Amino acid sequence: MINVLSVASEAYPLVKTGGLADVVGALPRALAPHGVAMATLLPGYPAVMTAIPDRETVASFDDLFGGRASVVRGRIDGRDLLAVDAPHLYARDGGPYVDASGADWPDNAQRFAALGKVAAEIGRGATALPAPHIVHLHDWQPGLAPAYLAYGGGERPRIVATIHNIAFQGWFPASLAPALGLPPEAMGVEGVEYYGGVGFLKSALYFADRITTVSPTYASEILEPDGGLGLEGLLRARADVVSGVLNGVDVDVWDPQTDPRLAARFSAQDLSGRRVNKQALFARFGLDPAGDPLTFGVVSRLSSQKGLDLLADAVPVLIGLGASLALLGAGEAWLEERFRALAAAHPGRIGCVFGYDEELAHLVQGGCDALIVPSRFEPCGLTQLCALRYGATPVVARVGGLADTVIDANPMALAAGVATGVQFSPAGQAPLESALRRTAALHADRDGWRRLQANGMATDVSWSASAKAYAGLYRDLLG
Repeated sequence: MINVLSVASEAYPLVKTGGLADVVGALPRALAPHGVAMATLLPGYPAVMTAIPDRETVASFDDLFGGRASVVRGRIDGRDLLAVDAPHLYARDGGPYVDASGADWPDNAQRFAALGKVAAEIGRGATALPAPHIVHLHDWQPGLAPAYLAYGGGERPRIVATIHNIAFQGWFPASLAPALGLPPEAMGVEGVEYYGGVGFLKSALYFADRITTVSPTYASEILEPDGGLGLEGLLRARADVVSGVLNGVDVDVWDPQTDPRLAARFSAQDLSGRRVNKQALFARFGLDPAGDPLTFGVVSRLSSQKGLDLLADAVPVLIGLGASLALLGAGEAWLEERFRALAAAHPGRIGCVFGYDEELAHLVQGGCDALIVPSRFEPCGLTQLCALRYGATPVVARVGGLADTVIDANPMALAAGVATGVQFSPAGQAPLESALRRTAALHADRDGWRRLQANGMATDVSWSASAKAYAGLYRDLLG
């Protein structure tokens, strides 16, 4: 049995701001059949501590960046969970990264250095827990863990660092290095120094034994300046240990045949429930059901990375096609205002719900005809995987994991009967508008559209292949 400590800032269903939580939450169960016992270490946010009432203390710290702290252990849904119980760092109203006003917590460096410090102590066997064979770090937040291991002495487990989104790098001023417990020798190119500051993600990538991203295409993209966003030099130098492992989705949570969040359940053999869900979608988003229009869905963070500004610019084409749009998301205020104005200008045709609602996300997938994902870059993307499983034809930019998971409905793919969606060139309004027109033409051919849906729903979007790949990577690391 391989023992792995997975370290992250969020995990579904305890705390979630994006797809990272879904991945971290799904991995332990997916890996168990492959001989991997994975425990997950999280910050002790209020929601996390509430979820583990029967907990055991396995480590204590007199001073963890400004206060007493402990590590507690419990089990949730058959999964091993560890939490850093540090009220001075985590017991706050607001989100994991920002306060109630949306501003970053001013002590985020210390809050997430604490996560890395605890991971390092567990990793070197300095707690009551058995030392893991491998510590698996997710994104920048636990990124100082291998630095603490490198400069702290003692045993060192193998380190895997997974980049879920390289745009979030965890950069902090160099003046914080002493307060973070980093020795002077750490503040060099061969250490945690990054553009004159402390780079949490840089630390993870420099010290890791293996680096993974969440899709093969994204693994190639981050080796180039446009994709690496400053880290491409380090990644190119370490290209021999960089690989892409596609994410999956939890097919127990995302199962249209059993999903309690849907208005009606359905299967690939009987899609009639989708019509009921579409009517429920119209009602929730204030859309006009007359004529049963082609309805596009969006479930996304509202940001320029996600290409939602391009979609806003393309709304006149969408309206001209007689289509409707149901958008669920939250993010940048200017984009929210843009879509609010579009909804006001096109009542009954554009419907928006701002915020994130897990139940409504399932309804969008189960009720829309096509899901739009116009990202400028997309490490993997999970919404298009859910769309495939729910018979919502994905319309995606040809980047990252979107390119790896959706087969474009070009003439050859249609003739071969393998198409699952529509791809278009990223970062341009004209290609997106062309994709909308292509989708409308495909939708008009009802038999052809059913074949697209059937192909998508037959696609294996589970964690099966991904878990096998991670288990193989772990075994390779351990020799």
